Amino acid sequence: MVSLLSIAAKLVKNLEVCKHIYKVFTPFVSILGEKTLTLHPLSKKRIKIDTIIMAQEDVFKKIVSHCKEYGFVFPSSEIYDGLGAVYDYGQNGVELKNNIKQYWWKSMVLLHENIVGIDSAIFMHPTIWKASGHVDAFNDPLIDNRDSKKRYRADVLIEDQIAKYDEKIQKEVAKARKRFGDSFDEEKYLETSEKVRETKSKRDALHERYAQAMQGPDLEALKQIIIDEEIVDPISGTKNWTDVRQFNLMFSTEMGASADASMKVYLRPETAQGIFVNYLNVQKTGRMKIPFGIAQIGKAFRNEIVARQFIFRMREFEQMEMQFFVKPGTELDWFPKWKQTRMAWHQALGFGAENYRFHDHEKLAHYANAATDIEFKMPFGFTEVEGIHSRTNFDLSQHEKFSGKSIKYFDPQTNESYTPYVIETSIGVDRMFLSIMCHAYEEETLENGETRVVLKLPAALAPVKLAVMPLVKKDGLPEKAREIINNLRFHFNCQYDEKDSIGKRYRRQDAIGTPFCVTVDHETLNDNCVTLRYRDTMQQERVSIDKLNSIIEDQVSIASLLKKIQ
Repeated sequence: MVSLLSIAAKLVKNLEVCKHIYKVFTPFVSILGEKTLTLHPLSKKRIKIDTIIMAQEDVFKKIVSHCKEYGFVFPSSEIYDGLGAVYDYGQNGVELKNNIKQYWWKSMVLLHENIVGIDSAIFMHPTIWKASGHVDAFNDPLIDNRDSKKRYRADVLIEDQIAKYDEKIQKEVAKARKRFGDSFDEEKYLETSEKVRETKSKRDALHERYAQAMQGPDLEALKQIIIDEEIVDPISGTKNWTDVRQFNLMFSTEMGASADASMKVYLRPETAQGIFVNYLNVQKTGRMKIPFGIAQIGKAFRNEIVARQFIFRMREFEQMEMQFFVKPGTELDWFPKWKQTRMAWHQALGFGAENYRFHDHEKLAHYANAATDIEFKMPFGFTEVEGIHSRTNFDLSQHEKFSGKSIKYFDPQTNESYTPYVIETSIGVDRMFLSIMCHAYEEETLENGETRVVLKLPAALAPVKLAVMPLVKKDGLPEKAREIINNLRFHFNCQYDEKDSIGKRYRRQDAIGTPFCVTVDHETLNDNCVTLRYRDTMQQERVSIDKLNSIIEDQVSIASLLKKIQ
């Protein structure tokens, strides 16, 4: 609702009215039908929903453009016209990315005595991927539209159709709530409304067919569902579909001195297996007792056929994951604990609890007995940023079977050996990067009518913590500014900036998310004080140079985030 209102506000050029509507008259803000959004009662403007969607897309395009303009993300091999779904991180992007990884890593190994880290190799014995099921079953069911020439995941098309039925039900509930007011009984309405029951019946029937079709998967059944539901291509608007085909997502290469003596190996599609094949090494050398966890940050590779939405889905990406080994029978006790722990990690960033939600899986992977996603509200809707799975003992049992070696854990307390169960938390670094950029990006209109683009990044994650600026490039001010940087660069990342007017320099630092700026002026040489400017409020205060470190470091350290999740 907030994002719709903010976008609508820009369209009607009355942001304060819309803010007031949201705070005071939220019950009266309604979506009418599927075509328009009416701001009521303070604004009588009616806006097409298509226009709002377009505005959301425009916001995302601006974010993508901003990432490139300010050195966050570049298309890989750009001078050769790029390489599809592969991106490079620039000077500011790599600092933000490293800060994200540091925040995650310390939240795992620093805050938990029973979690340690490893870094496993990208290349592993090919039998590992046979044991894990990736060789035989790591496929996406894809379908093409003959008119638009676009390729889609068949399962995503069907899931979107199920979501449309859910939305239709919620719209009927919203209308009824508005009609009946305080006396409205939602549970009773869902049971008695003929229209809702009819929609729910269609939804449940579709869900059952879809679940059955995905078991194989049955490719013909998936296509038939798409035909029966009359799902259209969003670009061409036609239903001219090809057959559904399976595509394996792994990259393969050869390892060996010569072609005839080479061995086929794979670029790992996930980092988890490196933990599983090393878990006993870690347990024995670290004298770990169950429960314990192993954390890892590393690159993974997938031959994504349908790559989309900038860095949201890439062929080369980075994962932050932790495998938590527990005693069989206790995994469903640990699962909700890790759900809450991981949600607290996200919400500590200060992006608002309303922008996160859990999405529990109805259809579980063959190796799991519980699964959920943490979804974040991107400009293009809620989407997954982290997965939490109870993987049972599938992976360890498979590696024991295929290797022929025992990797059971001996429990000295019970004097028994067993294969541990596993709770997995896995988050994509690149998706996390994108979610932070999307929420931090703001276009503000100032009191003087000017506008500024500012990245309101959490201070601990910002690429540059402090920019030091001499007011002019003479009279000893640059030298004093350099002296300040030389003293502070051991504590956090600083940047020297002397080009253009002080106002332009402030805007440049706002655009990359620098939380603090310091201006060195002629008075500084006399009183040893500087002007400290705060990014979010643009407020300025005069502070002693000796106090800069204590003022800034406390707010920009990773510890400031970690304290929020303890």
